[in-house]
Formats: sequence, C-alpha cells, structure tokens
Amino acid sequence: MENFWDYSVWGTLNVVAVLLASLLIGNILKKSVGFLKNSLIPISVLGGGILIVVAWVYKLITGDIMFDTAFFGASGTKTLEMFTYHCLALGFIASTLKTGDGKITKERATEVFNTGVTTVSTYLLQAVCGMVITIAAAAFFIPDFFEAAGVLLPFGYGQGTGQAMNYGGIYENDFGFEGGKSFGLTIAAFGFLSASIGGVVHLNILKGKGIIGNKASKTGKHEKIEGDDEIPMQESIDKMTVQIALIVVTYMISYFIMTVLSKILPGMTSLIFGFNFLLGVLSATLVKETMKFLKRKKAIQKEYTNNFLLTRASNFFFDIMVVSGIAAIRLSVLEQYWGIMLILGIVGLFVTYFYNHFVAKTLFPGYAEEQFLMMYGMLTGTASTGTILLREIDGDFKTPAADNMVYQNFPAIVFGFPMMLLAMLAPKKPLLTLGILFVFFAAMNILLFRSKIFKSGNKTKV
Repeated sequence: MENFWDYSVWGTLNVVAVLLASLLIGNILKKSVGFLKNSLIPISVLGGGILIVVAWVYKLITGDIMFDTAFFGASGTKTLEMFTYHCLALGFIASTLKTGDGKITKERATEVFNTGVTTVSTYLLQAVCGMVITIAAAAFFIPDFFEAAGVLLPFGYGQGTGQAMNYGGIYENDFGFEGGKSFGLTIAAFGFLSASIGGVVHLNILKGKGIIGNKASKTGKHEKIEGDDEIPMQESIDKMTVQIALIVVTYMISYFIMTVLSKILPGMTSLIFGFNFLLGVLSATLVKETMKFLKRKKAIQKEYTNNFLLTRASNFFFDIMVVSGIAAIRLSVLEQYWGIMLILGIVGLFVTYFYNHFVAKTLFPGYAEEQFLMMYGMLTGTASTGTILLREIDGDFKTPAADNMVYQNFPAIVFGFPMMLLAMLAPKKPLLTLGILFVFFAAMNILLFRSKIFKSGNKTKV
C-alpha cells in the first residue's frame, strides 16, 4: 500500500514541478539579462540548459545523478525521456486537430508542395553530411565509433528533440550505440543553438540593409479565440478540458494502432513505436474527419475543437518536450564524442543555412527572406523556432511563409517516410545507406527545381 508521503507518489510530480520551474527561471533570465534578451534562444532550451548545469553541479558535489535520486522517484531520467517521447506525438496531434481556414488555393499549392520537398531535401542533405562525418570518424579516428550516428543529425536538427531521442534510443537499445539517446538529444540542443546563432547573424545582415526596419512588426497574428459555431468556452465542462480529452483519446487510438502493427510485424516493434508522432498525426486526421462527418449528419451540432486552445496545447507539449529532452542529456556518457558532435553541429548549421537560403532566393522570390527564416528556424529547431525568426521580419504574417510551414507537413511526411526507413538500414549497411541517401537527395532536388531545370532545357533547344 502506497503512503501519500512516499517519494514514489511524489516523484513524477516533482519532475514536472522542476521542469516548469526551470521554464519560469528561463523566462525571467530571458527578460532581464542583456545578451539573452537580444538572443533568439527559446526559453525551453534555456530552461533545459539550466537543469543540465544544476544536475552537473549536483553530480560533482554528491557523485549521484540528480534526477535518479529518491526525490524524483529514483527514476527521474526515465521520466524525462518518457515526457520527451510522448510530448512529441501529443504536440503533433494537437496541431493536426486544428481546422483549416481554406487559405490554400490552386496558385499557392505549388509553393506549399515546394516547401514540403525543401524540408525533406534538407533532411537528406543533413543526413548525407552527418553520415560522411561519422563514417570518416570511425575509419580514421575512433575505430569503435557507431558509423550510423550521423543519421541523427537530421532527426536532431530537422525534426527536433523527440525524434532525435527516439532514434538515438533505437540505436542504443537495438544496435549497441552506447549513449545513443544522449547523443541524439545533444545534437538537437546544438540545433537550437544553430537556429539562434544563424538567425541572429542573418537578422543583423537584414538590419544592416534596412529590411527589418521596413517590414518588422511586433503585433503578431491573433487567432480567433472562439468561433461562432463552437461549443461555449465555459459550460458544464470547460472547453480546454474538451481539447485535452480529444488529444489524449486520439493518442490512445494511435497506441492501439501501434500495438496491432507490432503484433503483425513483431520484428519492427521499435520502429513502429518510434513513429508514434506519425501514427498520432494519422489518428488525429481520422478523428477530425469523423467529427466533420458527424456534424454533416447532424449527429453533433457544434464544433468541439478550437484552434486557439489547440495551439496553446501544442506549444505547451513542445515546450515540455524540449526542456525534458535537454535535461535528460547525460554528459558523462558523451565525453569521448564531443569533438564529433561539435563538427556535426557546425556542419549542420552551415549546410542548412546556405541550402535553404539558396532555395528561398530561387523558388520564393516574392518573399525569399521570410521563407528562409521560417525554414531555417524550423529545420534547426522546431516549428516554434521558425515562427520566432519569422516574426522578426514578418510580425503580422502578411506573407505566405507561415502558412507554408503549416500545410507542408503532408508532402513532407510522404516524401520523408523512406528516409526514416533508411535510418534503420544505416547501422547495418552504412556505406550503402549513404549512397542511397545521396541519390535520394539528388532526385528530390530534381523534383524541387523542376521548373528551373526543364525551363532551362527548353531554352537550350530553342
């Protein structure tokens, strides 16, 4: 029988409290410390960094791992990893449940499609560069190093903390990459730093050209808090409670799907549960379409989802995901990898910066800078990081860049899915995987620049 005063009862709550406290402290520092105020470092990253420092000092003094003490239920590190894993899917589900506003027209479809292809092309470029670095490191510097570790670069930079930990965990548990989770999480942390560094540098360049002074706005985009055809904000059940219920029930549906798939394909259980966010998106789409069907049939009279509240929920889950993921990093298991991770981080910054700048200038001439800042921020951090950078130059979201980021998810998932499968081949056949990734990258660029390539071909014939 559990006693209410036991740490087993309070451990998880203490972890949550410390995570939220670190966000509050990070917010205070961000608002009051000069160089932090001028930086673009997300508060969730700052909060995670604070916890890493505190945990490091605690270990120096006591020799124990802070989050694995009795105060945190003796398994706080696993709790942090659990939060990181689940919040990734919950955040995507909340975003997917939002209703569209009908902004996509035929004319805009090509730009959305190109944005999705750019996302996947950047993943592939990051993966190719990462694999070259880690294969070379294993061949010339660290003979026993895990050659496929470079694949974690696009998961850390392009997809963020949750996927970096998912694949790092698969490599650690299934392929013997010691410290794989912490390696992936550290790469993701470097991604946020890259977003901040590259973003600040580019914004200063634009400021020097006078572009920001002409376009920037701090007003932001205000979502409608309550639609005319929605359930009331407060009734016998609070509207926020309804949103959370829909998100969690949807995630439970995706869990059932993953369980069934793992029974059908027992050899792919790790991969299937590593795709929790993708199956969460599919489940959310199913739930959303079912609710639309029921409303058309008059089975339900009101809209139960609210975009404003779903955005708040999504941002909350992503904030918890980032701060948990960074706090879960175990510095002690990465001592021999720091050089490789630093090289991966720097290369990831430069290739993501220059490639996305080239794509934006070439394919989005009407709003190249806005498109670049949004894409660069998203492909080194998260969608929230892309939004932070975009707001510095397009605070009212007058350009289509923000909508591109929202609607590009479908083509990005379709074209990006094979790369996730290739990530499972990488530990077994690293050189073959590198070759396939390179060919895949070339093919995606032919697709991306199709209008320029075939236009040039026609001109040559004439």
